[in-house]
Amino acid sequence: MTDALAAAEHVLDADSTVDVPEPLSWDSKLRRTVTVYVPLAIFVLVLLFPFYWMAITAIKPDDEMYDYARYSPFWVHSPTLANIKKLLFDTEYPHWLFVTMSVAVASTILSIFSSVLAAYAIARLRFRGDRNVGLMIYFAYMVPPSILFIPLASVVYQLGLYDHPVALILTYPTFLIPFCTWLLIGYFKSIPYELEECALIDGASRLQILWRITLPLAVPGLISAGIFAFTLSWNEFIYALAFIQSSENKTVPVAILTELVTGDVYQWGSLMAGSLLGSIPVALFYSFFVEYYVSSLTGAVKE
Repeated sequence: MTDALAAAEHVLDADSTVDVPEPLSWDSKLRRTVTVYVPLAIFVLVLLFPFYWMAITAIKPDDEMYDYARYSPFWVHSPTLANIKKLLFDTEYPHWLFVTMSVAVASTILSIFSSVLAAYAIARLRFRGDRNVGLMIYFAYMVPPSILFIPLASVVYQLGLYDHPVALILTYPTFLIPFCTWLLIGYFKSIPYELEECALIDGASRLQILWRITLPLAVPGLISAGIFAFTLSWNEFIYALAFIQSSENKTVPVAILTELVTGDVYQWGSLMAGSLLGSIPVALFYSFFVEYYVSSLTGAVKE
């Protein structure tokens, strides 16, 4: 009994001697503030200021918007919803939003489907020049859209797709597939090949392996590629400006610039309201899957 008590006291003494981290000194706190918190604060301020400016401009009356002598440009004294009401009910903004969503979703699905097949073939199937093919696909992404839309315009005209959203659905993958393929190649290579070898021994085909083994393990990479494709499709401007002419078929980035500017008069309230409402779907879509996005980039870079 005495030995047990002595052993217990020894354990308590050992626990009491556990090193407790000392509090940071004033110099360390100051150094961390200057090197970490201040740059982060500046970064967040610069990043969020455009959204703040759009928000206050969207609810700012016209007299406050132009009279800087009486009103501060960084604050709203008499908020109003007239600009948002004009955007939603006096223009075709809801239809523009629907067209943009349809084009972005269709382009994303088409691009992810093509990228999965291409990336899996390059990452898993052994053939001569597979590494060079991957590099060539990535180099295709480096071609500026301002150069590609010139030959693509001829194709769109010949197919009779000018001034139709289908033209955008078929042209957006030209810059979405290369990057998505390159991203998925790195993620597929991070998945152990032994899992697929076991499935091949059991008699599974390549398509069965892709559908039942590889894709479930590559969900973070697929979500990352989907976020990238959806964001670029939503914000794309050059192709939408070149291939769409009628007002009802325009996407949000083009419509708010071409339809809300009459001559040299800029309807800033409606412009900012349209920009703010147009950025909300992308922000929500990204916020739901940000963890998968970061993990997929980590897997791709690791390989």
